[in-house]
Amino acid sequence: MNDNKTISETQAHENPLLAMTVEPTEDSELKSFLVQYTGTKLENEEVTVHMIAEVLAAEFPEFVFAFAEENFLRGYKLGLDDAENIFREQAKSTDESTG
Repeated sequence: MNDNKTISETQAHENPLLAMTVEPTEDSELKSFLVQYTGTKLENEEVTVHMIAEVLAAEFPEFVFAFAEENFLRGYKLGLDDAENIFREQAKSTDESTG
């Protein structure tokens, strides 16, 4: 019997961190404010990370866009670096096997 678990594409792209409930804390005034503001804005006592992200996107799109753009560019650069390193390793192994 095959023990591999298959998941859908939707499940593969879900981030469980977004569903986490966030509690205000005394050590972070900003976090407490965001939780309170989001809860009030969405009329919900249980606030998740996703809810905060949605409120920030609606209320402060410039910040969310800049943050997302920076994250995308860093990820893209990392992917290019990885591809370049793979190419170098393949070229090196080819040179060693032929030389």
